[in-house]
Amino acid sequence: MSKISEGIEIIPLEPEQRSYLRREAPSITIRNLGYKQQLHRTWHLVESFCASFCALNFIGGVRSVIFLGILAGGPAAIWSSYVITIVFMTITAAVLAEICSALPLSGSIYIWAAESAGPKYARFFGFIVAWWSCTAWMTFTAGNCQTTANYIVSQLAVWEVDFPGGISNDNVKWRAFIWAVSEVILLVSVAINYLPPRFYSIVFKFSLALMMVDFFLCLIWLPIGVSKTYGFRTAGEVFTQTYNGTGAPAGWNRILSFLFTAGTMTGFDASGHIAEETKNARVIAGKGILSSAIATGVLGFITTILFLFCTPDYDTLFSLGAPQPFVQIYALALGKGGSVFMTIIAALGLIMNTSIAIVAASRLVFAVARDGVLPLSGWIGKVDSLGQPRHAITVIYIFGACILCTILPSQVAFTSLVSAGGVPTIAAYGLISLLRLTMTPGRFKSSYFYLGKFAIPFYICAAVFNAIVFSVMISPFFFPVTAETFNFACVIFGAVTIFGIISWWLTPEDKWLRREFVLKALEDLDPSGPATREHSD
Repeated sequence: MSKISEGIEIIPLEPEQRSYLRREAPSITIRNLGYKQQLHRTWHLVESFCASFCALNFIGGVRSVIFLGILAGGPAAIWSSYVITIVFMTITAAVLAEICSALPLSGSIYIWAAESAGPKYARFFGFIVAWWSCTAWMTFTAGNCQTTANYIVSQLAVWEVDFPGGISNDNVKWRAFIWAVSEVILLVSVAINYLPPRFYSIVFKFSLALMMVDFFLCLIWLPIGVSKTYGFRTAGEVFTQTYNGTGAPAGWNRILSFLFTAGTMTGFDASGHIAEETKNARVIAGKGILSSAIATGVLGFITTILFLFCTPDYDTLFSLGAPQPFVQIYALALGKGGSVFMTIIAALGLIMNTSIAIVAASRLVFAVARDGVLPLSGWIGKVDSLGQPRHAITVIYIFGACILCTILPSQVAFTSLVSAGGVPTIAAYGLISLLRLTMTPGRFKSSYFYLGKFAIPFYICAAVFNAIVFSVMISPFFFPVTAETFNFACVIFGAVTIFGIISWWLTPEDKWLRREFVLKALEDLDPSGPATREHSD
């Protein structure tokens, strides 16, 4: 025992008591915020890390969109923009980890936005970010299924198989084929999500192992194949060569490279979405966000440099006609058999990636339904005996299957929907940072990841950088702009925002994110803060 000057006796906790508090603290936080613990709480740091790291899928992301980066500024723009992205996305992750530690809830990103805005504007921003996040994660799921399908069907180009009408998005038979394969992949990805939590923990670890196998095969086998076939690009080409394949002015063409670099690092908030299922979530969820962002950035950068050295010359590269050109690059470097093997690894990795993205998406839908906002909320917000939101998972399947159907009438319509997927997430990252800077600076001091003296510069950096990335994501990619090259992401994002505002306007305050709820949360997190004084007044 020890004494302090006021004469109050402090009795140290026994180890069992400390263990109990660490174990139960997240549940206590949930009860204080007006919820009860419904979901299972069996996952640890590995699962929290994998939720974001595997959803980001650094090697799959780099492999899928590196060609966009080459068009937007060339290799010199890609690697330099990637370094910038790693720095500022890590800062953004630190900002989210800070508030995640204070509010470890399922579907938490819209709660983070609401609490960051303070009691006066909490409902407004909470509604908007809820719409943004649900749109982002649900469209990402559908888009990932088509990306996986593109890997598989690209083997037709490798083996020179004639497809009726040709391998082209202008061919309705080809679009129907892509749609059918994508729907099967979605069904498999969703089915995996119905596994019990203790088995799904194995899915997290298997996905992580598969990604690393993919990475090391590319790191070792691909360079060996390239050295024996078409040869490496020179260091000068990789680090100094520029290219303008977008038609944009030189400065903007280089900035468009952030579409590739930031796109491969968007989604680390997934660790927060499973916070209610994570033990000691106040610490572990934030660690999952930060560690996954850093690991994705570092490994994604290494992969990018590797691929820049291993891609063929531009004439060969831009002549590749498969939906996923990297499948043909594998065929050039490793032979047709090697291409099949790497395609299987990549497709399996993307299926696991999609399944884990559905985990984050379903927890978002569950959280919104739990608050009674969605139609059939009572059904969607139910959990099974194992503490899983199975009905929310089913909703994700229905929504994803419907989005995939837009491939049939028009590939442009589907691409436009999917391209809007990253925009709301980046907007949410930037908005939360801006609200922390302007509305609630100095709050959430109870956070395990409280930023202290770094808070203001981190908020500024995160808000500005995500604003730049947002402008890139809604910008046309090819110039001059025509009806065919117009980026409909801005239209879709605007429509989703309007739906959020309408929902805020029409939903009674006692239905969702009540002012008392926000004040209660702020009081619990920082009893001496301005929200408490306002409530007392």
